[in-house]
Order: sequence, then structure tokens, then C-alpha cells
Amino acid sequence: MDLQLLTSSLFAAYSKAVDMNWTNIKLSEESSLPNVKPFDFYNSVASVYSSKIEGENIELDSYVKHKFYKVPYQADYTKKADDLFEAYQYAQSHPLTFENVMEAHKILSKNLLSPSARGVLRNSIMFVMDDKDQIAYVACEPQLVESETEKLFNDIELLLKTNLSIEETFYYASLIHLMFVKIHPMQDGNGRLARLIEKWFIASKLGKEYWRMKSEKYYYSNLKDYYRNLAITGLEYDEIDMTKSIPFLSMLPKSIAFE
Repeated sequence: MDLQLLTSSLFAAYSKAVDMNWTNIKLSEESSLPNVKPFDFYNSVASVYSSKIEGENIELDSYVKHKFYKVPYQADYTKKADDLFEAYQYAQSHPLTFENVMEAHKILSKNLLSPSARGVLRNSIMFVMDDKDQIAYVACEPQLVESETEKLFNDIELLLKTNLSIEETFYYASLIHLMFVKIHPMQDGNGRLARLIEKWFIASKLGKEYWRMKSEKYYYSNLKDYYRNLAITGLEYDEIDMTKSIPFLSMLPKSIAFE
């Protein structure tokens, strides 16, 4: 494949590191909650735990009661998770394209960003700070954001048209997640959107039942590893060492049957 940003060169190392039986995938059972559509329950799980990764104070039990059983909570407690829930619903009824990803960002960032910054690539310097107020990562330079994002979505388009095995699908989904975070193309909401795109890609290739994966919950449950595995690939975008990405790429398959 003529990929522009992603790479197939790590697949052999990935396959050796993951070492799982890809012919016997068992996903979580459908939700048995009364009066709740199965995918909506898993959208709740995804929205809550993806929000918690970003530091939001929201719990699944409370959110489910709010979302499906009309238990009243303060709006500030639920609004960002509600926006992300809506973005997951949008993704499940639309093809994975750049334009639709930008629309999903508009939806999930309604309570994160001003209207002018929603669904728009950034044009300013971007860096991420850790809990010690130190720079943990310097993202792609502003003048390269558009071209690097275009390369990524050209690769996604090509992969969606290519016959991939289940193992290859997971490999590329994780690479897409990693590179989207590394480019950090939006003013805010990059992590939420990267985790959504990762699952969007898998469901596009393997079927809608993969929306039931609890990848966001797995990442939150292994948050130190999640951030460490992102960090070890490099401090700056132009210094990314993809040979160090295997620990991060290996996380997603562990979430397949995670409860």
C-alpha cells in the first residue's frame, strides 16, 4: 500500500507482541438494561471513560441514570459527556471521512470550545503539559497541521478500501489513534476524537458490533500505561520514533473483551 503517514513496517513486531487468537474474537454481551438500546449503553461507557481520561468528574452509574432514566443532575456534571455521546451516535450513522470527523468534533466540543474553533484545524502552537506542569509533548507545528492531517485521512481512505485482516485492522486503528494524537490537529478534544476515530475505523471495517468494545474504559483503567506509552514515542512531533510505538499499539487488542 502507498501509505503517506502510517506505516506497515511495524506489523511483524506488533503481531509478535500481541500474540493472540484473532479467529475467536468475543465481544461484550449486548446490554440488558431495561429501555436502553444496546449501542446507547456502550456509547455511555465510551463517553464517560473517554471524558474521565481527560479529567472530567463523571461516573458511569450516575451518567446512565441521567441519560436513560431522567435522574436529575447538575448540567455541568453531564454536559461534556452528553456531547461526546452525541458524537458517537453521529459516527455510527455516518461514514468515516475527514468532513464527518470535523462534524463529530463540532458536536463533542460544544462545551469545550468557542463556536469558531469547533470542527476547525488549529493554526496555533500546541503542547501538552503533565501533572507536574511540565511540557509532556509538543505537537505538530501549526504550518504543518493541514498537510499532516490530510496525509492521515488519505491513508484512512485507502485503508477503508483495502482488504485487511482483523489483526491488521486493529494494528492500523491504533496507529491512526496514535498519529492523530501526535498531530493534535484541533484546539481541544484531540484525545476524545482520536479514541472515537479508532473505534469508528474498526466498526467501519469489521462491523457495527465492534462499537460494543470498551476500549475507552480499558485505557482509563490503565491510564498511566496509556500516557506513558504515548510519551515514549517522542517529546516532539518531528522526533517521533515509531519503533517505540509497539507498547501503545498493543493496548487496543487487550480491550476487546474487557469488562
